[in-house]
Order: sequence, then structure tokens, then C-alpha cells
Amino acid sequence: MTATLPLLLINPNTNGATTRRMVAIAGSAMPDGQTVEGATARWGAPLIDDDAKLAASADAALELAASMELSRYSGVIVAAFGDPGLEALKAASPVPVTGIAEAGMIEAAAGGRRFSIVTTTPQLAKAIHCKVVDYGFGDLFAGLQLTEGEPAELMRDPEQLEARLALACETAVSDDGAEAVVIGGGPLAVAAASLSRLFTVPIVEPVPAAARLALTRAAMAGVDSQ
Repeated sequence: MTATLPLLLINPNTNGATTRRMVAIAGSAMPDGQTVEGATARWGAPLIDDDAKLAASADAALELAASMELSRYSGVIVAAFGDPGLEALKAASPVPVTGIAEAGMIEAAAGGRRFSIVTTTPQLAKAIHCKVVDYGFGDLFAGLQLTEGEPAELMRDPEQLEARLALACETAVSDDGAEAVVIGGGPLAVAAASLSRLFTVPIVEPVPAAARLALTRAAMAGVDSQ
């Protein structure tokens, strides 16, 4: 009897509590018998909210991955919305690697839907837009909506965070004409799960989207069991 290899979720920020929450959310999207393990960056920032921290988190994620035996896993998830280090890790990894931004956009754009991204980090707006273009979704991108308030303060107030994200989602639908909305941030995963119940358009949660895509890629690559 073969055993199912776990997925590995790499959190490129240093917040272990965020890693545990994302692992739980990714696991909830998995079929019976499929597990998700987490690993947290050993250095860097607890919240990735500007370009310098994003660049550093790529190095931290790559260093962490290099210290691990990736062949023990069926696939790897890079669980920060800038997908830091994703392309380099894809090139080096013996198993498929999936970014949460990559997966979120793929899911949002399914069927040719126009989508917006809602996030809390204005200083990453340019980087996010570059990812949209790099992943080939420029023609389907309806816009980027930002929450009001300082990102770190919002993260400390889950109720306010969810309320601000909901307002930004409403704007994405009403002003951008978005047919789907991606919640742009790994640490926003808990709020994203709640928001998906409030709107008629799909609210894409990038962490479970990445878990599903990672599992599909693992099966296609034939590395889903041992």
C-alpha cells in the first residue's frame, strides 16, 4: 500500500502563528489522507509589506527550502502573495512548486473571468501588478483595491481587517466590474475564508487555491505517493 506524501507550505515571513493558520486552511482544502506540513522562514520580516521585505523573503524562502529534503514532499507551496523566490525554487526543486498568487490568479481567471485583487499592502502594489502581467493575466485584470489603514495595525485587529477587506471587495465588484476577487495575502487567509460567504462573485482564497493546484501538479508529475 502506498502512502501519500505531504505537501510542504513554506511561509517566507517569520511569523510562526501565521504559518500554522495557513497550514490549517490549506489542510481543510485537502482530500482525506492528504496532509500539509509547514515551515517558517528563519530570518526576515514578520509581515511582508514593502519591496525590500519582499526581496529579503525570497532569499529566506530559498535558504529554507535548500535546508530541507524536498523529495519527502509531493509539492511545495510558497505562501506569500508576492510569490517570493518562486521561479528560482521551481528551477531547483525536485517536486512541483506553486505560489499562492499564481494559484489565486489562475483560479480567479477561470473561464475568462475578469478579476480584481484586494490587499492591505500599498507599497507592494507595483510588485503585485508585475506578477499579474508575468503570469499572463494582464487582459483579465480589473484592478487592485487597497484597504484603508496601516497593514500591521489591521493584522492585529481581525474584526477590523475583515471589515476593511469587505469594503475593498465591494469596491472591486462595483467599480472595477470584477467577476472574481482574489484576497492578496497569505496572512489574510483567515479573513478570506469569512469573506467568501458574503459575496455572490467568487472570493478566491489563495492558500487553499494553491493547495489544490499543488496537489494537481503533484499528481501530474507522478510524485503524489511513495
